Amino acid sequence: MARTGGTGLARPSGTMLNYRFDTSSAFPVKLSLLSASLFLGLFFFLPLILVFGVSLASRGMYGGITWIPTWENYQRVFDPLVGVIFFRSLFLAGLTTFICAGVGFPLAYCLARSSRPWQLILLTLVMIPFWTNFLVRTYAWVLILRADGILNGLLIRLGLLNEPLSLLFTDLSVFLGLVYGYLPFMVLPLMAAIERIPPQLEDAAFDLYASMGEMFRHVLLPLSTPGFLAGGVLVFIPSLGAFITPYLLGGGQNMMLGTFIQQEFLVARDWPFGSALSFGLMGTVLLLWFLLGRTSVEKDPS
Repeated sequence: MARTGGTGLARPSGTMLNYRFDTSSAFPVKLSLLSASLFLGLFFFLPLILVFGVSLASRGMYGGITWIPTWENYQRVFDPLVGVIFFRSLFLAGLTTFICAGVGFPLAYCLARSSRPWQLILLTLVMIPFWTNFLVRTYAWVLILRADGILNGLLIRLGLLNEPLSLLFTDLSVFLGLVYGYLPFMVLPLMAAIERIPPQLEDAAFDLYASMGEMFRHVLLPLSTPGFLAGGVLVFIPSLGAFITPYLLGGGQNMMLGTFIQQEFLVARDWPFGSALSFGLMGTVLLLWFLLGRTSVEKDPS
């Protein structure tokens, strides 16, 4: 630092005075932002605007769209029949998330605390289902759960059943398919959260005579909360709007919102009502997301 004459005050050196902001990379950044904005505008916001416009239209006599503005489609969203399907979807999605968290945490803990070779092996087993098409995996559950399927055949041969159980096209079959399909989405965020927890904290809890349950409640659970929240979002949202699983495993008698919307579009050919249902589903997800974020802020004011 150089001194000013007579004052004794230090002033910045020439290197600092001659510092200039480098704008050479500004254009690529602006170009990237413009590209991302155009992509979101064309493939996200524009379709949403179109679907919202269709939701305000009327159904034509033969299934087309009549551009007569009406709120009738949104009024039909509150029909009791839609309410039954909506609450069934909420229940199955919530139960799927809860069971995935309960089953996924021990598996994620084993993954996070295993040695590197075993971690790679277990992680590969978790990721294997992603290497197979989701539709094929769902059809596999049809083969397992149907009356002459693998599960009933095994139970009958073991003498545990005299006649096959009706497992397919039930809420149970839909629930099993959802848990199987979305369990990895809970395991991976939990694994990442647990890996950031120092094992010394667990050892310290045991040194203070904490039981396994107390160590879990006071150490692992609070520090794993970000993993539970991330996994819960990744499981709950696709489960709530699931289509393939309830369509193949639930049949027409155990519909969820996804299958109901599909039928309105492709079977009933009521595109305005199907669009209104889609916005109702999206609004529900956004409301739950807002409540979750508000709860998280209240628990952690900092």
